[in-house]
Amino acid sequence: CNKAFENCRVPASALIGGVEGIGFKTAMKVLDKGRLHISAVSVGAAERMLDDALRYAVERKQFGQPIASFQLIQAMLADSKAEIYAAKCMVLDAARRRDQGLNVSTESSCAKLFATEMCGRVADRCVQIHGGAGYISEYSIERFYRDVRLFRLYEGTSQIQQIIIAKNMINQVKD
Repeated sequence: CNKAFENCRVPASALIGGVEGIGFKTAMKVLDKGRLHISAVSVGAAERMLDDALRYAVERKQFGQPIASFQLIQAMLADSKAEIYAAKCMVLDAARRRDQGLNVSTESSCAKLFATEMCGRVADRCVQIHGGAGYISEYSIERFYRDVRLFRLYEGTSQIQQIIIAKNMINQVKD
């Protein structure tokens, strides 16, 4: 059923932002805050997954040595650490700018896009580090792997973030 509101009167007390014509802009500011929130949650989840994977890699032995001594395991740990650090820096920078009252539409979308995609990559690496054990519920990575996938959907999908970022860039050139 397609329904549209046409010639619908809205009382002044119900206007988003309190003034006619600024509702969309006000709603976008709320989305910026939500995007920063999900970005920070993604960083926290990724830190937890990496911490668990690191402990597992140090404790799990293969061929008489901890798997943490294998270079390809080390590479996955290092890539995860670097990406988490980058996402955390983005979140902190965008949050500081928002606290200063600046427009952070682009920065919050950049942080959301990068942090949530990063979280998915970290989850994938951590399952890989756990090997077959990563698929059983004895380890938390099994739950994280499933649950963090939603982060790329909340507050606008990754593809929506790409569109927002690009449109904001294009609009800056026009101004």
